[in-house]
Amino acid sequence: MALNKPLVVTAGEPAGIGPELCSLLADTDFAADIIIVGDATLIDDRLQVLDTPFPAPVIHGQPDPANAGTLLDGLRLAVEGCVDGRFSGLVTAPLAKSVIADSGVPFTGHTEFLAELLDVDLPVMLLVAGDLRVALASTHLPLREVPDFITKDRLTQVLEILHTDLQSKFGIESPEIVVCGLNPHAGEGGHLGAEDDDIIAPVIKDLIQQGMNLRGPLPADTAFTPAAGHKDAVLAMYHDQGLPVLKYAGFGHAVNVTLGLPIIRTSVDHGTAFDIAGSGKADAGSLIAAIELATAMASR
Repeated sequence: MALNKPLVVTAGEPAGIGPELCSLLADTDFAADIIIVGDATLIDDRLQVLDTPFPAPVIHGQPDPANAGTLLDGLRLAVEGCVDGRFSGLVTAPLAKSVIADSGVPFTGHTEFLAELLDVDLPVMLLVAGDLRVALASTHLPLREVPDFITKDRLTQVLEILHTDLQSKFGIESPEIVVCGLNPHAGEGGHLGAEDDDIIAPVIKDLIQQGMNLRGPLPADTAFTPAAGHKDAVLAMYHDQGLPVLKYAGFGHAVNVTLGLPIIRTSVDHGTAFDIAGSGKADAGSLIAAIELATAMASR
C-alpha cells in the first residue's frame, strides 16, 4: 500500500456509470489503496467494499429516488471515516442532483453537501487538468444570482482559501493566481458593469498588499491564454465561465477538488452518463486521475 491509510471511494448513483467505473479499479495498481462505499452486488468482488445495499432495484439508466437516502448515508459514512482518521481522503464518483432532489432532499451538489456536513461556510471548487487549475468564486448558482453572490467578503474568502490550499495541498510555495472579471472585458471601465471595478479590483489590491501574488481582474476571454502569463490557478467568477475551458483541455482526465474542507476530496469531471450505463463503454480515466491526485495530496 502506497498510503498509510486507504482512500475511500463512493460509487455514486447506482443507475449510472459510477459502480462500473469503481469495478474497473480492480485492475489498477492502486486497488489495494482504496475502499469502495456502495452496493457490493454492483462492485467487482476483488475490491474492498463497505456494503450499502439499495432498497429499490437498480436498473441501468433508470435512477430511482428511493435509493437517494442510502446514497447520502454512504457519503456520510465515507466523510466520517476521513474525519476520524480511518481514510486518507475521499474520492467521489458522480451523483445525479435531480434524482436526489426528487426524493425530497434539497441537494445542489457534492460540494455544498460536503461543506454542510463538515460545517464549512464557503467551500471552493477547483478543477484540475494537468497544469491547468481553475477555481470558481461561485458554484451551482443560477446565472442571475451570481453578481449578488460575489461580495467583497466572499471573494476575499475564496482567494484566501485558494491561496492557502495551493500551498498546503499542492505544495506551491507562492502561487500565482489570475482572477477573471465578472463582465465582458472585465467591465470595460464600468461601461459593461460596475462589479469589476467596485468589488473585484479592490479585493485584489488588498490581498496583494497582504502578500498574495494576484493579477486581475482580467477579461475571461484572455485570462487563460499564454498572453496572460504564468499562472498556478485561474479564478473564474461562475461555473460556466471557467469550466468550459478546463473541460475542453482535459475532459475525461480532469479532476474536481473541493478546497476549504478539513479533509481531502477529489472527484470525477463528468456526470452519471445514464445513456451508457451498463454498456461497457465507461472510461475510468477521470476517476483514476482523481485517485492519483488524492494520493499525491495525502502523501504530501
